[in-house]
Amino acid sequence: MSTPGTPSLPRHVGIIMDGNGRWARERGRPRSEGHLEGLTAAKRVTAAAADLGIAWLTLFTFSTENWRRAEEEVSYLMFLIRSHLRQEFDFYRQNRIRILHAGDLERLPPEVVREIRSAMADTAGFDGLTVVLAINYGGRDEIVRAVRRAAAAGGATGITEETLRSHLDLPGVPDPDLIIRTGAELRQSNFLLWQSAYAELYFSPKLWPDWDRADLAAALEEYARRTRRFGGTERSQS
Repeated sequence: MSTPGTPSLPRHVGIIMDGNGRWARERGRPRSEGHLEGLTAAKRVTAAAADLGIAWLTLFTFSTENWRRAEEEVSYLMFLIRSHLRQEFDFYRQNRIRILHAGDLERLPPEVVREIRSAMADTAGFDGLTVVLAINYGGRDEIVRAVRRAAAAGGATGITEETLRSHLDLPGVPDPDLIIRTGAELRQSNFLLWQSAYAELYFSPKLWPDWDRADLAAALEEYARRTRRFGGTERSQS
């Protein structure tokens, strides 16, 4: 595999972490155990991304559509997010990981919002991998909110691609070069719709709780073999 810093290494990787429920069902376990194992996998893959030289990693943690799940499952997911953010500061510090958030904070429980803001403040000075946690996030929802902010700032007639981009949740974060989806599903599911216009897509049949460093490395190897043209002719990867 290419070494960190070479053009064939993606600067920003987004991951749709799919398959927690199926992982649990295949083992006759409750869905909550699948989510807990998925959290462990997220920590493994985050550590691997930091070690391999990825600069930005966005994890699709909880979507705007996930509110449709059973109330008990949603409550457990909120508990996992809250407790993970609180308990993993040593992990962030040791790996110099900076935490950012994408999504709409307004619908999240106040205690979850407090933990998200605390994690961002506590890690703001770290200079390693930046992890964007997409919590209560949907690509369409983000675009709608950006349009509203842009219209409020300058009127609808003044909206351009550049002004709309400036009103996205994290306009300073580079667009993803590579989007990974686990769990054998072949769709993007409302993830980073604006930002992923030119992203390479990688689909894995492996369920998310089973993912580890080797799986991430395989995705990066596949990315390194691709030629990115961005609507033009031959162009080396950026």
